[in-house]
Amino acid sequence: MKILGIESSCDETAAAVVEDGRKVLSSVIATSLEEHKLYGGVVPEIASRRHAESISGVVSEVLEQANCTVDDIDAIAVTYAPGLIGSLLVGVNFAKGLALAADKPLVPVHHLRGHIASNYIDTELEPEFLCLVVSGGHSHIVLVKDYTEIEVIGKTRDDAAGEALDKAGRAMGLEYPGGVSIDKLSKEGNENAFEFTHPKVNDSLYDYSFSGLKTAVINIIHNANQKGGEINKADIAASFQKAVVDCLLEKLELAIENTGAKQVVIAGGVSANSKLRSEAEKLCKKHRISLSIPQLKYCGDNAAMIGAQGYFEYKKGVVADESLNAYATMPIDKINY
Repeated sequence: MKILGIESSCDETAAAVVEDGRKVLSSVIATSLEEHKLYGGVVPEIASRRHAESISGVVSEVLEQANCTVDDIDAIAVTYAPGLIGSLLVGVNFAKGLALAADKPLVPVHHLRGHIASNYIDTELEPEFLCLVVSGGHSHIVLVKDYTEIEVIGKTRDDAAGEALDKAGRAMGLEYPGGVSIDKLSKEGNENAFEFTHPKVNDSLYDYSFSGLKTAVINIIHNANQKGGEINKADIAASFQKAVVDCLLEKLELAIENTGAKQVVIAGGVSANSKLRSEAEKLCKKHRISLSIPQLKYCGDNAAMIGAQGYFEYKKGVVADESLNAYATMPIDKINY
């Protein structure tokens, strides 16, 4: 079964053809990242305009690379939530028009479920497993009971881990996206040079809070600047990254111990972070359980993950009609379309 996946939730216009939820026949991404670097972050209006300009060409190219036409496609899967509403609407409306014109089923896919599904590509991974979903906008610990059945165990109360890394990178004057720049720079620094207090969420075992960490690193940088002093950027990058990763894995380890999980999965854009990947490997080795992390090319936003999850959603009978809308926010465990 061939699924055409379409993703446009942020600044990547992406399409992919995925076979049986596991094999990527083709994948194309057009990004407007270089434009957004000029502003230090994604500008929603620019992103949605670039999607509108690129999406037709991207879909045509991905079909050509897969050596097929839309007639060979069994269903069209599209990200419909969550994300930048203008960007999502471009992808959703294009997918609706194509599905109607080609008389193909339309499958709505939750963006975070797509990130989880990136771990199904080129693997034999099957639920049930415990998953840490960590990105620029989300930080969740979820129990994936089945391909389409997910229970939220913990989530951030404020900022996401990826957002905290990006904001810290901006405060340090690093190139956007800050999280990627921090990861690169931290390899030159001493991760024990600065000590950051780990935020506590007293009424929850598994919930996160990153706003305090973000404020702490910004205050250190601003105080040094106001006093005319110099800060070793590599040291603070390494120390801050360590603090974020430690916070993520402390809660994850607690969830592993309390749920008796035998498989752990990491998903989302921050799953590309080298410190998180290496420390997660150590954690799972310690507990003698398996770990799955996406290939680096599938960590960020892409359409292959949407095609993969779309396959399992379609098999479950999840199909939308022409009234499908886009949503800027939506829980991963209580989806609505």
